[in-house]
Amino acid sequence: MFAPTSSFDNSHYEQACDQAIAMCDGNLRSTIKALIMANEYLEAELQELHASIAAGCAPSHTTSDAA
Repeated sequence: MFAPTSSFDNSHYEQACDQAIAMCDGNLRSTIKALIMANEYLEAELQELHASIAAGCAPSHTTSDAA
């Protein structure tokens, strides 16, 4: 999980916010909407993963050496 440090560097989040806003052409409402939609998608993915684990199915992992 998240382990807070005494000297927390916030610049990563500032850059991520700037990037998200830029991707939505500076429209803050569109940025918030896109982030909410992305969060809902990730929550649905997590629920599916939990359901698979509860059913005894191991999630499939695919690895790619394309780097």
